[in-house]
Amino acid sequence: MPSSSIVSVIIIIGIVFLALIIFASNIRVVQQSKASVVERLGAFRTVWGVGLHLKIPFIERVAKTVSLKEQVVDFAPQPVITKDNVTMQIDTVVYFQITDPKLYTYGVEHPMSAIENLTATTLRNIIGDLELDESLTSRDHINTKMRAILDEATDPWGIKVNRVELKNIIPPREIQDAMEKQMKAERERRESILQAEGQKASQILVAEGEKQAMILQADAEKQAKIMHAEAEKQAKILAAEAESEAILKVQQATADALRLLNEACPNDQVIKLKALEAMEKAADGKATKIIIPSEIQSLAGLAASLSEFGKN
Repeated sequence: MPSSSIVSVIIIIGIVFLALIIFASNIRVVQQSKASVVERLGAFRTVWGVGLHLKIPFIERVAKTVSLKEQVVDFAPQPVITKDNVTMQIDTVVYFQITDPKLYTYGVEHPMSAIENLTATTLRNIIGDLELDESLTSRDHINTKMRAILDEATDPWGIKVNRVELKNIIPPREIQDAMEKQMKAERERRESILQAEGQKASQILVAEGEKQAMILQADAEKQAKIMHAEAEKQAKILAAEAESEAILKVQQATADALRLLNEACPNDQVIKLKALEAMEKAADGKATKIIIPSEIQSLAGLAASLSEFGKN
């Protein structure tokens, strides 16, 4: 084979190899959550999304590839002055997301530096209208206001600010010392209040316990009196019942004696003797004068005679 043919083959192979290299170098794969801004001859051409893309060699180029995920930027502490002329150091954290890659690429030079400076100036403006105590207790208000201002300002840059947080608020050392003393005094005051409330509650509980004890004692005494009165009542009832029963038995015995006496058909002498016995019981040894009827005087004499006879 002539040398010219060999050279021609080598040249063709080199051209093909070079074409393959150029073709491979112009293949672009855009990953998930990313976007690529493409320029043609220095002018904006399009934005590539996720997938495989081919650009025209030497005519088109990828100007910038941006992430569409939410990003977090922690800015260094910034000195700010409150309304009552207290200088503090405040550092902020900004959560943002690129929503328009074209505006992000062509809208502003050095977007992160622009956001940092915008955050610092916005923070100074907001804190300048607040006093120290308000600045320390109004974080939610400051965060919301800063997010609204930054979101509106960064919208032409293709950036959406989702959230702004004040990470640290560092007042001067003397202010910190004063705050610590104030907190210590407040804690001591609360401790004193809690102790006083505890003593008060304890005294109330003791008084309530004594009151309940007195009530229980009074109830017990009342119950004891009621039970004693009930016992006396029952005793009296039982005594009355016993007396009534005894009277009934005496009357029953008397009735039985009379019935037996009637059944025995006593004569006049027996009746007069019984009458004499009744007179003796009536006298009961206490009467000083006893009038004896004439009809039983002879019977009394007879009884005396029988008594003398019994002694002999």
